Formats: sequence, C-alpha cells, structure tokens
Amino acid sequence: MFESAAPLRAEFAELETRLADPAVHADVDLARKLGRRYAELTPVVKALSAYEQLQGDIAAARELAEDDPIFGEEADELTEEADALAERLTRLLAPRDPNDSADALMEIKSGEGGEESALFAGDLLKMYLRYAETRGWKVDVLDSQETDLGGIKSITLAVRAGSASEPESMPYAVLKFEGGVHRVQRVPVTETQGRIHTSAAGVLVTPEVEEADIEIDENDLRIDVFRSSGKGGQGVNTTDSAVRITHLPSGVVVSCQNERSQLQNKAQAMRVLRSRLAALAEEQAAAEASSARASQVRTVDRSERIRTYNFPENRIADHRIGFKAYNLDAVLAGDLSAVVAALQEADLAERLSHVGEQ
Repeated sequence: MFESAAPLRAEFAELETRLADPAVHADVDLARKLGRRYAELTPVVKALSAYEQLQGDIAAARELAEDDPIFGEEADELTEEADALAERLTRLLAPRDPNDSADALMEIKSGEGGEESALFAGDLLKMYLRYAETRGWKVDVLDSQETDLGGIKSITLAVRAGSASEPESMPYAVLKFEGGVHRVQRVPVTETQGRIHTSAAGVLVTPEVEEADIEIDENDLRIDVFRSSGKGGQGVNTTDSAVRITHLPSGVVVSCQNERSQLQNKAQAMRVLRSRLAALAEEQAAAEASSARASQVRTVDRSERIRTYNFPENRIADHRIGFKAYNLDAVLAGDLSAVVAALQEADLAERLSHVGEQ
C-alpha cells in the first residue's frame, strides 16, 4: 500500500542532502524553494514511516495473540490507528494544485454599488487582515486607492507565511477560494430611508511567483510614471513616483504607487505582473485541456458570484458548496475558519474523485 509514494521519499532524501549544503543557502530564492518543498514532503514521509511501523507492530501483535489473547486487543487498537493514518496519507497524497505551497497576492476592488461597494471592499480588507493575523501571516500593501469616505476602490496585498508549512496551511492554498464576486445586502450608511441595497466587490487571488520562475522580456514592457494620488506621507502628490507597467503581448496592466520611489514601486509592480502572467498561462492551459484542476472549487473569475453577506439576517452563504452560517459578525471580524474548512473539504473530495484517473 502507498508504493506510489516511493519517489517522494527519494525526493525528500535528496532535498535533505541539498539543504545541508551551505552553498545552497547562498542562493536565497533557491533555498526558500527547496525549503518549501521539504516542508511539503515532511508530513508525507513521516506518516509513511509511522504507517509502516504500525503494520509491523500489528503483525507482531497478531502473532503473539496466538498465545495470549491480550495481544489480540492490542492488534485491534493498532489497526484502528493504522486506518486513521491511512486516511490521512490518502488526503496528503491526493493530487493537488502545485501552487498550494506558495504565498499569495490578493486584489480587492469595488464593483457595482458605488460608494457602498467601496465601503464593503474596505470591510473585506479588514476581514482578511484579521484572518491573516490569526494565521500568523505577514501582509504588505503593494498598491491602494481609497475613497473620501474611507472605502477601497482597489487594493493589492502580498500575503506571506512566516515560515514554510504544510501546503493546506499556506496563504495561496487557503485564500485561493476567495477569488470571485462577493455580494453584500445591507442598509448603506448613505441610505436615508432604511432600504436594503445590494452591491458587490471583486477579489482576485494569485500565487506569488518567484522571479526565477518566470521570464519577462524587458522589451515587452511599457513603463509609465505618474504622480501618486491619495492620502499620503511625504512625497505623495509631489513627485512622479507611481509606476504603471503594461505587458504588451498580453495586455496585462499593473500599477503601484504606495512606495516612495519609482524603483520601489516598479519592483512591487513586477511582483504583481509575474503573478498575473503565471495565472493567465495556467488559465489558458486549463482551457485547452480538461483536467481535475479545471473543475476545482476555486475560481479567480470576477464574473462568478461566490458568496453573499446578508447583514439583516447576520448570514453568510457560499454558493459554490451550499455553505450557510448565521455568524456574519464573527466572519467579518476575521473568523473565516468554518467556511475555509468547508471549501477545503469540498476541494479535497473533488481531488480524491480523480485519484486513479489518467
């Protein structure tokens, strides 16, 4: 059982050897990449070793049970433990998105609904920031545009894990399910007659891509600089420090204005561009071939309405999996654990359904 995991063990051993080499750590990007893969394989290898140890213990207990029945009881207990471990191994070995071990870039944009939409986008931002804090993630704001009432027109975040961990706990593996249109139903602060309005905000989540993992030809880029706008610190609105990058072959446009210098803003914009181009390539590949990944729960298509936040009923509903809960206040305060767990379970079931398919 689990013979197919043998190559993973070999890869794990090779990674241990490479990570013990000081020369590897001289290349920060390489060391980070190898470290993440090592962290991804560690629970698999440990579980395999524990499972094999249990199988040996069960066999020994069955043999001893021929002379002493008490060992038969021990064998039964060990078998239950082995069955639970086999289920965990099945989950760990299920086909998964290779980007699950990555950090994430998240964009939140106001949509239909005017100022109310921007205020809701601000609420989503606070929700994700609080959730990231509970997970011990670090969040950097790469670009933001606010409204006069404190809402969010657009904001781009980089979400990083403090250290490498199991894939299902990494930022992209968790946040990828947030991509899509989020709809809110409530009485806006600008409503004078108490009527409930419906508006929406869009969320886009992409894996952060290392510079070495995607090649971008500088000749394919048009770089424009302009004066930063918005509330600001020193330098904002006074110098042409904001940067807009257009990738000519794809038409993808990204901008950044939160840093003080053109150089810093360009570097941040390039992070977003790499992530966008990698996601675009994946979407094109998925469109050309039917695969398990194409039918997963997650989506980054803003046209798909994935979730509704109903304030009068204190209800949150995720339409993809039929999830519904009446703790909207807690969710907006950062308690996304229940809905995230439900989405991950649905995704796991989908991946397990493809085990054995070629």
